[in-house]
Amino acid sequence: MSDMKQIPLGSTGVLVSAIGLGCYGMSHVYGHRDESESIAAIRAAVDLGIDLIDTADFYGKGHNETLVRTALRGLRDRVTLCSKFGYTADAQGRPVIRGDAPYVQQACEASLRRLGVETIDLYYMHRPDPGVPVEETVGAMADLVQAGKVRFLGLSEVATSTLRRAAAVHPIAAVQSEYSLWSREPEEKMIGACQELGATFVGYAVLGRGFLTGKVRSLDDLPADDGRRKSPRFYPENFHRNIELVQVLERMSARLGCTPAQLALAWAMSRPCTLPLFGAERREFLTENAGAVDVRLSAQDLAEIDAAMPPGAAAGPRYDAGMMSRVEQDSPDQEAP
Repeated sequence: MSDMKQIPLGSTGVLVSAIGLGCYGMSHVYGHRDESESIAAIRAAVDLGIDLIDTADFYGKGHNETLVRTALRGLRDRVTLCSKFGYTADAQGRPVIRGDAPYVQQACEASLRRLGVETIDLYYMHRPDPGVPVEETVGAMADLVQAGKVRFLGLSEVATSTLRRAAAVHPIAAVQSEYSLWSREPEEKMIGACQELGATFVGYAVLGRGFLTGKVRSLDDLPADDGRRKSPRFYPENFHRNIELVQVLERMSARLGCTPAQLALAWAMSRPCTLPLFGAERREFLTENAGAVDVRLSAQDLAEIDAAMPPGAAAGPRYDAGMMSRVEQDSPDQEAP
């Protein structure tokens, strides 16, 4: 693998690796976990030049942040550390989204403790609170910047109108949303808005939760407790149609001398102002995915991919109805003074 390519993080003046490591799967929905191997994978990523490390307080109910803390011991000054707040739970343990100013402060303090750092480099609002105007939430986040607890601000799964309102309060360095060859909705508005406002678009689930790697050939390949079994695109009635899309990637990647995962990541890196995240709970996958920086796609290659996997090609929505109600949502209006 050649040296890791770097790109600007929004308008911050900071350079980060052209791909980032998402640590979600190390503490969350993908069945069996091997904490020691995950820690080794994070450290190996940094050694490969992948310096944007993404976590959240919601992943594993805080476990992921403590895992990242352990992995980055002695490496903190070599990474741009990203975390998120917003998801919590009610008395019955059901997910609740909060963005009120007191909670923003409380959540940040808790993340700082779990991460063992004095400052989080990029702090995201994980989802907009349906009862709190984004101006209040981002105003509280801006106070964290002023206090030196956070360097840069980000948003996750918001509507473009919410992004614009947030950017009027404080510069937004990054916007995160699901983006891949089978989830291309951000191309409609969000990527253009990020370009206009000087933010980096950070795509997560770029490998289709592992589906686009070609390594999931049957539902039997997934552990019984794997959360992907609840994802509509993994439902039996959609699975076989989506396998046909993966076969297109496999044929193209064979011709280009790369793997399907590398092709999917290289495609994402070719998009304007886009930085893809990938998950890799094991070092073997980490090395493969990092090699995507060496894949060169011509205009003809990109046109072929677009023709084979246009927007809307995937069978089934990316989430069930309940989860879909929480993504790309607008923030409520501010009350009149």
